[in-house]
Amino acid sequence: MDLEERAIIQQCKQGLMSAFDQLVERYEKRVFNFAYRMAGNYDDANDVAQEAFIRVFNSIGTFRGDANFSTWLYRIVTNVYLDERKRAKSHLHTPLDDYIELEENSVARQVEDTGPTPEALVEQTERHDLLQFAIKSLPDYQRIMVVLYHTESKSYEEIAEIMNLPIGTVKSRLNRARLALKEKLEPIKELFDL
Repeated sequence: MDLEERAIIQQCKQGLMSAFDQLVERYEKRVFNFAYRMAGNYDDANDVAQEAFIRVFNSIGTFRGDANFSTWLYRIVTNVYLDERKRAKSHLHTPLDDYIELEENSVARQVEDTGPTPEALVEQTERHDLLQFAIKSLPDYQRIMVVLYHTESKSYEEIAEIMNLPIGTVKSRLNRARLALKEKLEPIKELFDL
């Protein structure tokens, strides 16, 4: 952590909003990208990122500086994501084809699909999507480790701090996650040079 970041964090601890805005500006893209890679969609990633920054704001006073700020922040983002997953599993979702009842008529809900159609995807995009789907199908902890290591370029030590696990556990779980990914991608291995 550089001196400027230490000063900003100290100002945040003193309640200076402009300092917190600087902190958000420094990390918002990384936090959103990390959340997006875990959640797999824009809206959920936004929710996770916003909630993570709210938690950072509310608990910045407890940050001791033993670990890098980014490590502490990634731990919060991970916890928010896992909390959201638990919450989502415990709530029933309303199907999109439900009807909205009006006084005299009913109107079918229409949700616009803004994503690209399969026909419009080029080979590179298809590969990326297939890989993301395979990553998303991993159990949460394996997915988080794959994203932290391969996308966010976090070291084993940083992942161990973020996940609050021993380094050996991180290495073995990451290895199992890679093997699980390889197995999931086996039927389409010609796209990935496996």
